[in-house]
Amino acid sequence: MRTQSAVGSDLSTRQSPSRVIPNRLRGTIDFLGTLMSFPGNAEIYGEGEPVDYFYKVLSGTVRTCKVSIDGRRQIGGFYLPGDMLGVEGSAEHTFSAEAVTDCQVLLINRRRVMARAARETPVARELLRLIGHELERVQDHVLLLIKSAEERVASFLLEMAGPAPEGNTINLPMTRQDIGEYLGLTLETVSRTLAHLQATAAIEVNARQIMLRDCSALRRLNT
Repeated sequence: MRTQSAVGSDLSTRQSPSRVIPNRLRGTIDFLGTLMSFPGNAEIYGEGEPVDYFYKVLSGTVRTCKVSIDGRRQIGGFYLPGDMLGVEGSAEHTFSAEAVTDCQVLLINRRRVMARAARETPVARELLRLIGHELERVQDHVLLLIKSAEERVASFLLEMAGPAPEGNTINLPMTRQDIGEYLGLTLETVSRTLAHLQATAAIEVNARQIMLRDCSALRRLNT
């Protein structure tokens, strides 16, 4: 595992305050963790490295990704403050994890968590819930990739906005390229789709800042 010790002086805050964060252990094991800081684009852990830790994002944004033999990158997910990643059933990481922005991450020793889960029912219950949410996240992403470009982008925006998105302004920390690699779309398709949604008055785009103006239209695309 590769770590960075430099603490950014202006760490990113959560970009979407209303977003639901189901996959957290509610602080039951936070005290077992060690706080680490990572600058933007730094690797937090690599594909194929041992799964020794759970990683809880405290500030900033993290992406998981995999690079294919031909050099193409697929982003598996974005993780915001409160999210836990690195929860895997295998002994090695299937994806790499990288900081999108400057991040603070809590590294929680996996063996210590498993030992506490064997003794303490609340920790075991939360750990099972966490595993279930990670499985649901993967399944949702697979289903997302069979939708049309408009449906994928609409789903992504609603996910980033949270449970009460109407009128929300989302400050996206990731690039259009990142979004495309998460949605399985080209950069040009992402930009063209955002422009079309703006033309239909569903959203208003200003660089990485996007206002959701007609969430009903986005939800219709998301069904």
